[in-house]
Amino acid sequence: MTSKLDGKVAAITGGAAGIGLECARAMIGEGATVVLIDRSAEGLAKACADMGPKAHPLVVDLLDGAQVSGMLPKILDLAGGLDIFHCNAGSYIGGAVAEGDPNAWDRMMQLNTSAAFRCVHAVLPHMIARQSGDILFTSSVAGVTPVVWEPIYTASKYAVQAFVHSTRRQLIKHNVRMGAILPGPVITTLLNDWPKAKMEEAIAAKALMEAREVAEAVLFMVTRPQGIVIRDLTILPHGCDI
Repeated sequence: MTSKLDGKVAAITGGAAGIGLECARAMIGEGATVVLIDRSAEGLAKACADMGPKAHPLVVDLLDGAQVSGMLPKILDLAGGLDIFHCNAGSYIGGAVAEGDPNAWDRMMQLNTSAAFRCVHAVLPHMIARQSGDILFTSSVAGVTPVVWEPIYTASKYAVQAFVHSTRRQLIKHNVRMGAILPGPVITTLLNDWPKAKMEEAIAAKALMEAREVAEAVLFMVTRPQGIVIRDLTILPHGCDI
């Protein structure tokens, strides 16, 4: 039986853990070859060993502009093509602005916005030349609903949404689809700075979800028929009151 992504090549940033890893696993399960992009060589080696020969590691520091701009030839060398690019890597900072660290904000904003936008710039020539492809962002429900306990993170995801909505329209004429998955709170390392009491309360209230549940939604997005795009897909744990 033919799988939904047979013959397709995907590349996923932040692929060594969390949502990126689960998305890679889901796509490989549907027949895709996946290039996992991350700064952690050790994490990539473990992830790719677990997933088998269709998983390929690519070590890139997304905060190094030259590495990002030069990654397309490496993706093509590893996998022979590129059909789906998932800008998934990101970081999270919550808390009160008055008590925050602007230097940490700068790093988060760079990773969540300009580094991700540079990724798109790097891979677009290939997709435009082929007149096909999918570009997907891991955004957040915080990109459409300001979250009081995470104003800087919210600002970064509002920027992502603006980029996706405007760039998607530029790419229509090139037959390249673009969209965003907007999860609510997901149990990943990004929530490591949540207070223990807040985490326990959220789990008890069913206000957190697993990364694999986000991956299932991503798989739905990239397997729509040609001519259909899921511009935004918001997925929330049922107990989430955002």
